[in-house]
Amino acid sequence: MKNIIFISPNFPANYWHFCHELKANGMNVLGIGDQPYDELSDELKNSLNEYYKVTDLENYEEKYRAVAFLAFKHGRIDWLESNNEYWLEHDARLRTDFNITTGFQTADISRAKYKSKMKKYFQRAHIPTARFRLATSLKTCQAFAAEVGYPIIAKPDNGVGASYTCRIDNDEQLQAFYKGRRRNIRYILEEYIAGEVNSYDAIIDSHGDPVFETGNISPVSIMDIVNNEENSVYYILNELPEDIRQAGRATVKSFDVKSRFVHFEFFRLAKRQKGLGKKGDLAALEVNMRPSGGFSPDMMNFAHSTNVYKIWADMIAYDRSTVAAGKDAYCAFAGLRDAKRYALSHEEIMKKYGNNIRMVERLPEALSGAMGNRMYLAVFDTEDEVQAFYKDVLMDPEQLQAQARPRRRRKKAAKN
Repeated sequence: MKNIIFISPNFPANYWHFCHELKANGMNVLGIGDQPYDELSDELKNSLNEYYKVTDLENYEEKYRAVAFLAFKHGRIDWLESNNEYWLEHDARLRTDFNITTGFQTADISRAKYKSKMKKYFQRAHIPTARFRLATSLKTCQAFAAEVGYPIIAKPDNGVGASYTCRIDNDEQLQAFYKGRRRNIRYILEEYIAGEVNSYDAIIDSHGDPVFETGNISPVSIMDIVNNEENSVYYILNELPEDIRQAGRATVKSFDVKSRFVHFEFFRLAKRQKGLGKKGDLAALEVNMRPSGGFSPDMMNFAHSTNVYKIWADMIAYDRSTVAAGKDAYCAFAGLRDAKRYALSHEEIMKKYGNNIRMVERLPEALSGAMGNRMYLAVFDTEDEVQAFYKDVLMDPEQLQAQARPRRRRKKAAKN
């Protein structure tokens, strides 16, 4: 029986499914988290063979002692994973310190976490990337802006999601960014790319080959969603475009990814851009060596009538998938914000789309910045149906009134 440690199995809340499928495959599943055992969900408790509570998951020494205790009690640890971007560096350090070879080591982290380091590996895969410069001084920032032109994007070189990411449109904003930047964060500047974010999501075996592949489209950037409090929308595709498939597989090989769930992001260019390509071409954004966030695994399941939690657990247990392929569809995520007004009530949304909706949830505060306060997952056969769903669910009252006015005028004209 293999011993696998799962870090923070209680967050996100749906991650208990990973543990459940590991245990069902005969793994000895050992959890390490900061939530008291009595507060864990029954589903998670039943999915773990043992749980070790730490006071603070940020404290590496405390996690080290937890792993040491579990290794002493259960024997050699075969796997250690969190499937969470936030803990990627700690995971790698723990693997290195305990000689757990089935995953990224400390030496691998720079290419997996630092956006400036990713560029080289994308280029090896023959995928163009945005020009960049590290924001080491205001003079350097100004020289980069003069080279590529505004707008430019400033973001942490090692960051999660869109935290501390902003768009800069002129010299005044550039000076304000540099003056107000967080001194403990190393920033990278990139030329702005006009395009739609397309992802490659896959579970990769120990040989670097995919055992499952899909992808999503994000019409609104995560930066705009967070900074402008936009509605959060993205959807899983029914079929992965061939150029995304090839770019994703080339990226897997270049980054030497093995035995992981991954989420790679690419821009599909909205127009021709110097050094990147013509409209419709792909340019690299970044790699994420973990599943797409939030409820994306559930969306993949709904879109493809499958179980990615089990496919991932199968990869660990058997280095292959035992899950049969199912029917393919689109799965749309709509994240709504409490501060916004919408034309349709929850009851009206359910009345119109109840047969399509697979999940409705209130989102925890930790996820609300990027995903909204309440969300709907809905499945559709066509992309046109996805767009109609977004139009209805995200419509504000004024838009509804504007739609109604022309109809009244047409009725009056007909009477005349």
